[in-house]
Amino acid sequence: MQIGMVGLGRMGSNMVQRLLRKGHECVVYDSHPDALAKAKDQGAAAFASLPDFVQALARPRAIWLMVPAAVVDGVLDTLLPLLDKDDIVIDGGNSSYHDDIRRAGTLAKAGLHYMDVGTSGGVAGLERGYCLMIGGEASTYRHLEPIFAALAPGADAVPRTVGRPAQTSAESGYLHCGPHGAGHFVKMIHNGIEYGMMAAYAEGLNILHKGNIGQQGRAADAETTPLRHPEHFQYDFDLPEITELWRRGSVIGSWLLDLTAQALQGNPDLDDYTGHVSDSGEGRWALAAAIDQGVPTPVLSAALFSRFESRGNADYANRVLSAMRKQFGGHVEKTKGGSTG
Repeated sequence: MQIGMVGLGRMGSNMVQRLLRKGHECVVYDSHPDALAKAKDQGAAAFASLPDFVQALARPRAIWLMVPAAVVDGVLDTLLPLLDKDDIVIDGGNSSYHDDIRRAGTLAKAGLHYMDVGTSGGVAGLERGYCLMIGGEASTYRHLEPIFAALAPGADAVPRTVGRPAQTSAESGYLHCGPHGAGHFVKMIHNGIEYGMMAAYAEGLNILHKGNIGQQGRAADAETTPLRHPEHFQYDFDLPEITELWRRGSVIGSWLLDLTAQALQGNPDLDDYTGHVSDSGEGRWALAAAIDQGVPTPVLSAALFSRFESRGNADYANRVLSAMRKQFGGHVEKTKGGSTG
């Protein structure tokens, strides 16, 4: 089957490679010449002009957008005048499901079809396959199913769940979740859960990292909480070994843990990282949906706010706290080195 791909970044490029390996025809567009040259070498038909890219696709066209959520509308504004009735546009990025509903309505007025596909798999998806959460018309989904099946991991990726009556596409790694917006709604919650899982691993490993705090000198002054039992914290834990251990037989084993263990190998202090943790929007949208529904999400909320804090967005609040302590108790703020200023 032929598919057009707009965007050859970390995800789009690997998805094109996987589709080519599975025998599909890929026509690609990107603004970066190096990305186009690489795709062409791999067997794709590559175009530096969006009109030329569209003209190279057989009708009805199927065009997959793999671009940041912030630029989807701009790409659509340029793309839509070039399309014909019954062409299909697929947004495989991390758009808000609200935007999907709006875009689907706009495209429908022009006789076009729209699909939202939440795509999970990261840079490892080329070999592992991609988990695809799909929203849109059932008939359009069926038309594109060979593409989804090629991108997905396949039914043999994991053992079957005991007691399942019949095999469905979910067991192969892709699922039509419902009408427009449903795919990105499911992906939004997927990513909110991901934030919480990542935060749990990070917090637990941080406690282990501080397991030797009893061996360290500690100030004895009014500004320092005493460590009453330093003998309880005399452990120099080997975090690479512990994460490797947990990968085997533990109930907290996961691919995220596999990746964490890999990151700790050779650099257990992770001093190549600043700890500035970004978010691409899905966690915020998940909380907004939970608020609208009246559904409590304390873990997802804490994980999202932790990311905000990592970027220095709590600095002013922390200065306010220091100022209040100085005002009501005469407490002199301690510097990071431990001395009072």
